Amino acid sequence: MILDEALHRLRPTGPERDGWLSNHAPMAVEALVRHGRADAVHRWLDRYAPRLEDRPRGIAPIPAAEWRDPLGDPVRTGDWLDFFARETTRAPWRDVLALWWPRLLPGIAAGATHGVIRTGHAVRALLDAETPARVAELADGLAYWAARWQPLAPAGRGPYRRDDPRAALDAVPRVPDQRFGIRNRLAQLAHLPDWPRAAGAVPGDGATAARLAAIVAAAVRRHTTHGYASPVMLVHAATAPAAVLRTLPALPAALHAPSLEAAWAASAAVTAAYSPAAASPATTAQGSPDADAVIDGAVASGDAHAIKFADAAVEAWRGSGDPALLGAARHATELISRPV
Repeated sequence: MILDEALHRLRPTGPERDGWLSNHAPMAVEALVRHGRADAVHRWLDRYAPRLEDRPRGIAPIPAAEWRDPLGDPVRTGDWLDFFARETTRAPWRDVLALWWPRLLPGIAAGATHGVIRTGHAVRALLDAETPARVAELADGLAYWAARWQPLAPAGRGPYRRDDPRAALDAVPRVPDQRFGIRNRLAQLAHLPDWPRAAGAVPGDGATAARLAAIVAAAVRRHTTHGYASPVMLVHAATAPAAVLRTLPALPAALHAPSLEAAWAASAAVTAAYSPAAASPATTAQGSPDADAVIDGAVASGDAHAIKFADAAVEAWRGSGDPALLGAARHATELISRPV
């Protein structure tokens, strides 16, 4: 299988590059295969692979009973990679996921949410076919999440409530200083008086999967009017909850509600961190795109974020039939591809 070939090719690479930028290759190639673009995978990797760095070596093994201390320590990335490689060899991958998902979920902001996103892509691939390469990719996704584990400012409870996810995203308070990176921005959430209520009031009603799907769709649509300021970073308001949605079928039912809550908090946090003060009356190019055109445009751009956002948007469109989701994806690709 092309996906397994690509994952095997990526196995010697680390989860980050250039300091703390994420290695998007495993996620992007899974999305390409998912949408019938397997023939583009190795060509895309040929262009992307020179940016990647070697897989980091461990410092000291992490004992299973002593996992809390190294959680969120990127210096121990190599140790976490080794740890989850062992864990997924000793137990079925679903058991490892069920054990570690609730441990990692409070730190959903890890790696600018790329920890959970990479895990979600790996789980989706495993639900299609269980292969050694895909189990190893899940192990690496969990390891990256553990190494960069980063909790958000606590959510609260109260009268704040909006049933419409788009209205809820629009009501999320913005962080005041948006000059620096995501870690600086997320740290400001703790000082926003309205943050706890906004983050703790998950919008929508009904089944968990339906509510998650509605949050993803709302974040995709909102990128059209608010993505102009930070087109790359704001895609994570959609791709993070999409990753949780993809993981739900592999999780015990008892973990569905906390997964929804964490996914909403992640989407709200990215929205708070990267939304501009005013919306843009942005419109997409003339004509209604179809799903194939959206994916082809993202592939042609070569950008991993464009590919992953198009992936989430097309999935959302297949669930709702709303053509605005496809238009949002095409517009996002245009923004992301625009020369700086």
